[in-house]
Amino acid sequence: MAPDSTKSAPIVVVGGGLAAGTLVTELREGGYDGPLAVYTDEAHPPYERPPLSKDFLLDKGPLSNALVHPQDWYAEHRVDLHTSTPVTAIDPAHHQLTAAGDTTSYSQLVLATGSRARHLPLADDSGAEVHYLRQWGDAERLRAALTEGSRLAIIGGGWIGLEVASAARSHGVEVVILEMAPQPLHAVLGDEVASLFADLHRAHGVDVRTGVKIGGIRSTGDSTEVDVDGETVTVDRLLVGIGAVPDVSLAEAAGLTVDKQSGGVRTDSRLRTSADGVWAIGDIANADHPVLGRALRVEHWDTAIQHAKVVAQNLLGNDTEHEALPYFFTDQYDLGMEYVGNPGPEGFDQVVVRGRTGDHDGGQFTAWWLRGGRVVAGMHVNDWDAIDHIRSVVGTVVDVADL
Repeated sequence: MAPDSTKSAPIVVVGGGLAAGTLVTELREGGYDGPLAVYTDEAHPPYERPPLSKDFLLDKGPLSNALVHPQDWYAEHRVDLHTSTPVTAIDPAHHQLTAAGDTTSYSQLVLATGSRARHLPLADDSGAEVHYLRQWGDAERLRAALTEGSRLAIIGGGWIGLEVASAARSHGVEVVILEMAPQPLHAVLGDEVASLFADLHRAHGVDVRTGVKIGGIRSTGDSTEVDVDGETVTVDRLLVGIGAVPDVSLAEAAGLTVDKQSGGVRTDSRLRTSADGVWAIGDIANADHPVLGRALRVEHWDTAIQHAKVVAQNLLGNDTEHEALPYFFTDQYDLGMEYVGNPGPEGFDQVVVRGRTGDHDGGQFTAWWLRGGRVVAGMHVNDWDAIDHIRSVVGTVVDVADL
């Protein structure tokens, strides 16, 4: 049911990412004219995360380009923006929250608290210069460190690690990737496609080491030493990119249902949590997906947008489910990729690659992940006309020859 805009209690959004910024935009553009507030613990208005590891590190634009809206937009659209104001508690029974020592009421509450970088104690306790990449300040510090001739070790060969490696090489940084799995992105892409990403980075001068075991990390003052499979790798600094952890502390403390396996706040397909009047969107939402037939938590840009649109529609009085298939993209060197779908916990039993693959530019190809003859995910590399076809095929049962 749409909130009564004549009531004094606002719709409150907790979070400072793309999901929060998109939600308030959709509400105002959808005609909601009642009170609206955003609380974020960061000093900036809501902003997108992808530019932190893409455009900004590549000097393609300032970090301000990542803002969903400039700060003035919020006042102009009567959105009460509270920056540097962490919410410390929520009380769903009384529709209240506490922030900066003050308690305020809400009519509806949307949790968009996102994720935080997963830390590696071995690195944090080493005394070395360690970088993580999750927030505005992280990107500023990392960009300042990417100087020509410097040496960077990246622990973790996931999307963040590979994108930073690509940016670092563009600045003349010597890069070594240390990945414990058999290939970077192995769990997501499987042997054949993951090996293509490893080859791409090696072709651009990155020392990609897979299946490694890190024995120790220590600072020597001027440099950092990493013990890798009995060998010492000496660098100037480290980037740790070993994933993210959904920030569900507020939800847990308030007694909302949190899924132990995914770590996300459980919601139905409309993004409603177990508490009346409380919604969860973006990274933290482990949402029932009516198309995939299971609950799903996704940490990607497009999901944040789609979740925000769905909740905005529901708050405006429209009965809307989250039906969009998961989607993400990456840019590395001259390779651009878009991926649709999600194999889920059951994974895939077949990978089909069609087209030309190549070391230096990634080639141009499509890849399909299947389970029991059903396409559970699809991806293109440098084939920008393919994405609509991929979307139409994911979820269907196909004859492999037809791919």
